[in-house]
Parts: sequence; structure tokens; C-alpha cells
Amino acid sequence: MPNPVSRPSRRGVLRGALGITGVTASGVLVPAASSSALVDTARPSITHGVQAGDVTADSAVVWTRSDRPARMFVQVSPTGRFSGRSRVFRGPVLTGRSDFTGRVQLHGLPAGEDVTYRVVLTHPDSHRVVGEHTDGLLRTAPRKARDLRFLWSGDQAGQGWGRNPDLGGFPIYRAMRGRDAHFFLHSGDSIYADGPITGDVTLPDGRVYRNELEEAKSHVAETLADFRGAHRYNLGDAGLRDFYAHTPLVSQWDDHEVSNNWYPGEILDDTRYSEKDTDVLKARAYQAWTEYQPLSPRTVRDHQIYRKVSYGPLLDIFILDMRTYRDANTPGLQAGGPSPDGGILGGEQARWLVSELKKSKATWKVIQSDMPIGLVVPDGDDIEAVAQGNAGAPLGRERQIAWILREIKRRRIGNTVWLTADVHYTAAHHYDPSRAAFQDFDPFWEFVSGPLHAGAFGPNALDSTFGPKAEFVAAPPRANTSPMEGYQFFGEVEIDGHSRDFTVHLRDIDGRSLWSKTLKPA
Repeated sequence: MPNPVSRPSRRGVLRGALGITGVTASGVLVPAASSSALVDTARPSITHGVQAGDVTADSAVVWTRSDRPARMFVQVSPTGRFSGRSRVFRGPVLTGRSDFTGRVQLHGLPAGEDVTYRVVLTHPDSHRVVGEHTDGLLRTAPRKARDLRFLWSGDQAGQGWGRNPDLGGFPIYRAMRGRDAHFFLHSGDSIYADGPITGDVTLPDGRVYRNELEEAKSHVAETLADFRGAHRYNLGDAGLRDFYAHTPLVSQWDDHEVSNNWYPGEILDDTRYSEKDTDVLKARAYQAWTEYQPLSPRTVRDHQIYRKVSYGPLLDIFILDMRTYRDANTPGLQAGGPSPDGGILGGEQARWLVSELKKSKATWKVIQSDMPIGLVVPDGDDIEAVAQGNAGAPLGRERQIAWILREIKRRRIGNTVWLTADVHYTAAHHYDPSRAAFQDFDPFWEFVSGPLHAGAFGPNALDSTFGPKAEFVAAPPRANTSPMEGYQFFGEVEIDGHSRDFTVHLRDIDGRSLWSKTLKPA
């Protein structure tokens, strides 16, 4: 593998403004959509950088946000210079109906190449590609086997730990930027809609954690404007914007985009909320989330987060949605044989996953799960994730996972790996039927990493139903450890284009590899 830091590339250069947010003193409100005073106020201005997402061998989605109504254009250059050879994609008019966000679908891109793109904002009625611009870079998927590197993590600005000027904002993004990855899998909790950021916090050692404040994050999110403001708060970090401008996203969501531990039909028992119907909150949250993610038009149109993203002959990614179709959080101890129905995915999604895994021709099949399988994650007296905490035959939501694992074995689907976040520490779990109560499956690995910038917790108890063993764990000494104290994590995967080996690194806030494991293809 090439050295990810010293690799010569245009990836080190951005030729446009990434959006400007000043570092404030502690407790000072900063604008939710700040822009430079030096920019011509008669022209539309890019407020929160650019992003690319759902990249394939010949296509990608590019995102941005304006400070006012504007026409969005995207230029694509094979050379990095935007002259007569660049292609121009005419995008939508960005209006207040989408909070001035917009996306452009790029097509006809060269496979397996670095592609420099430029987002240009003009007056809404303009046909000339002249205006403020920001440059980004993406790598298209290869059509032949090549070395790949990608990252994953989740959980952003949770437990009241926000942008901290003493840390330079969200410091983990600088370490991830240095890894020069092909793309980043965001495992969910991209915002904490239920987690206000309200002021400074004195740590146990006497240091003060300083938060940058914005009005939209001063209370729980209930209105569409609140949810939008939470996304803008995170994009106020320059390091995050720089990482997104250089590293395409594959976006997933979990609970905190809406409310803690939510499930369909739930009525909140929380005095902070005037709107207690999570179905109402979910509709607003989903609109804001899709407005602020570089998602394909089909994903937005069909309201279907679960999907497959192919990245060449070595890798297919199966993004799950463990929120939208789940049953209620209960002790969930109903017994019976493995079942595809109900559970945490809903029957249709579970059958889709098994069917698409069987169709996949890729060497490695990554199942991007927003929650871990074998860790017990409680919701008061109820169960929030899959594991029921009872050794023995599958119960509750475990029955659906048992069906999926059994079908993977029965249909002889090889080289599946589960990646997840959610629990705010990092770990490597090996599942083996020889240790399990339910034994009708092939051994597999699950790797956990996070948070990106939130309170650190753990470790959680393991449920023995599927025979997990913790081969590595890095967790904080106490609950809700602040990002100032470290214990923030991301994962990295390298796939060797020749041997097809799949190597996982679990990395800390500075990018140091704490543990690694190389898996051989079957």
C-alpha cells in the first residue's frame, strides 16, 4: 500500500473557499450560516463547503449550500484545471425550500481515477458559470482490482460536547484526512438532535471544555429548522469540511438524527419536547438529513436508506437501516425459530440483504450496520439493539439476525464482514458457532469504531447467543469521557489489489493504529 500521507496527489490542494466560520471565544453565539465579509454580497456564497457521495465507477453526487437563492453548477476536470476541457453539469436552483442546499448527479466519469470537481454558485437566472466556487476531489471506483482504502466511524457532537476552539473544532477529522482514503462510511448519529450544546463543562481534572454555541443547538430539535440547524452546526467545523471536500461519503443514519433510541410509533416521555410523536419528528428529521447528505436522487426519492454501493470487483457495501422498520424497544424475549420478519430490519429489508449478498460478485461484502449484533445495548428496562442479554437460543430481534446468518451459510455466501459504531468505543468481535448457542452459521468478524466527537462509553456486555469473543477493546475509564481526554476512534480498511487481503486498523483520535487484523479471502 502507498504511504497515505506522502502520496503525491492533487488531494492536498483546494483552490476555493471552504466556507468561513470564525473561532469564537467560549460561550459566544456564532452565525449558523456564516460567510466571509470579503465576499461580494451581491453574489451567492458557499456557506458549508462541498461534499461528494455514493461514488461508483462512472458517477457521483456533489452537494453544497448557498447563503441565498442561487443556481448550482459543477465543473469536472481531468487535469485539475478548469479551462476549456472541463465538463459542466447544470444543477438546480437552491432555494429556501431546501434550506439553500442542493445536489448534482455527475455521470460519465472515468473509472478508477482522481476526479477534481468545482462547485460554482451563480445568480438563479444566470447561464454563465461565473461566481464563487469551491473545489473538491473524489475517486471513482475501479473496474479492475486495485488497492483500496476506506474509513468508517459514527457519533458526532453528542452528550453536549461540541466544537471546541481549544481543540481546533473536531480534531479527529484532521487525522482521518491524513489517511487519504477513497471514501468514508458514516455509520450514523451524524447529529445529536436530542443533545443540546449549552455551555462550558468543567472536567474531573479541573480543565474546562469550551463549546462554541449556536442558537439551533441550544435545545432539542423539534422543527424542521431545528434539525437543519443541527447539521449546519457540525459543518461549521473547518476540519470536517476539509475532510468531506477530499473524501466522498457513504451516509447512514441511526437514532440521534431524530431522538434517542426512537422507534416507529413511539410517543416520547420527555418533558423537553412539545412534539412527542416520533413519527412527526422523524419526517422532519429525514427531510433535513437528506438535504444535508450527498445522497443519490433515488435514495432521496424512494425514502429508502438501505442500499448497496459497489466499489469495484473487490468490494460491495450493504448499508442497513436499523431504525425505520424496527419493532418497538421492549424486553423482546419472544422465542421461536429464526425469522426474517419484524425484528430490527423489517422483513423486506432482511430478505433484500440476503438476496443482494447472494447476487454480489465482489470479493468482500461489507455489511454496514448502524448497531452491533452481539453487544447488549439497553434502553432503560428495554432492549435498544439486537442482543437480548440472555444466553441461549435466539430471542426477540436476535431471531431475525439468526435467519440472516443461517441464510448466508446456506447460500454459501463468503467473505462477509460487519462494520458498525453506536456504542462509543472501539472493538473487534469474532463470532464462532463453536462458542454459540445458535450454531447454524459460518464464523465472521464484526468491527466497532467511534465516536467521532462525543462522550466515550463502554465496554458493553457481550451476549453469547452467536458466540462473540472480544479480540480487542479500547474504552474509556469512565462513562461520558470528553473528546478533550481522547477515546475517540475511527476504523480503516485496506484491501490489497493483488492478494485481495482485507486488513482492518482500529485507530485513535490522532490516527495511530491501536490494533489490526488481516483477513484472507475464502
